[in-house]
Amino acid sequence: MVRSLLDIDDLTRDELGTVLDRAAALKAAHENGGNDDILDKQTLGMLFEKPSTRTRISFETGMTQLGGHAIFLGPEDIHLGHGEPIKDTARAVSRYVDFIMARVFDHADAVELAEYASVPVVNGLTDDAHPCQTLADLLTIRERFGGFEDVSVAWVGDGNNVAQSFVLGAAMVDLDCTVATPEGYGIDDDVLKRAAGLGTEPNLATDPEAAVADADLVYTDVWVSMGQEDRREQKLADFDGFQVTPDLLGDRPLMHCLPAHRGEEVTDDALESDNAIVWDQAENRLHAQKGLLAWLAERE
Repeated sequence: MVRSLLDIDDLTRDELGTVLDRAAALKAAHENGGNDDILDKQTLGMLFEKPSTRTRISFETGMTQLGGHAIFLGPEDIHLGHGEPIKDTARAVSRYVDFIMARVFDHADAVELAEYASVPVVNGLTDDAHPCQTLADLLTIRERFGGFEDVSVAWVGDGNNVAQSFVLGAAMVDLDCTVATPEGYGIDDDVLKRAAGLGTEPNLATDPEAAVADADLVYTDVWVSMGQEDRREQKLADFDGFQVTPDLLGDRPLMHCLPAHRGEEVTDDALESDNAIVWDQAENRLHAQKGLLAWLAERE
């Protein structure tokens, strides 16, 4: 059976641990000059409906480091959902490549790709979920704290796709998580139910200061995501008081999936402080995705 990753809870708890272990091992090997050609002569087709810095570079570099090859297919290069049904694209592309990574708007499109593809499909981001970011987040937290036991994270900001995948990942590793959002911007009820079924359901709050009071780590993300530009002014007003500043952060590490809108969800001085571990987090996209691709290859 072909395995895909459309959200983080497509993995079991044990599988998640295995992927993180593999990522850590591949990172250590890379830092020691190792070159493991475990994906020799294999190809990743990268389907993009929206632009990206970290997603494209980390996947393409990861395939190269593992001995494989990646093909970028942007909106002008492929008829994803326009000119050809998604199911036809999935079946045709599967005949050429060994993996598909899709960064699309509608989560249902990623689901349809995986349904009709005969190779693993990895969600590189949809409006509902960002599982690859969660893998990198968990790898970063594990490196920073030596594990997940007795670690508390406060998410401050929008209950967006990154937050929703992170909440599920936190539940899977029993990471204590508090989510502070303005009224109306919280985590979807379906995601909360899934988190409860996986392990530790997040604590919900509307007061950022209360949320971070007992936290070991603070995580934030943009308030206005790509495609929400028409809601910008309303969201900036609704999120007043949710900015991560040095005073709110204190001496806690700061995570952000990037890109950051400096001066909105986070101040420049907080992001430039020694507390920010966002660059380790960004680097770990590369290693986490290598671990995932290596694991998926072994499932075939």
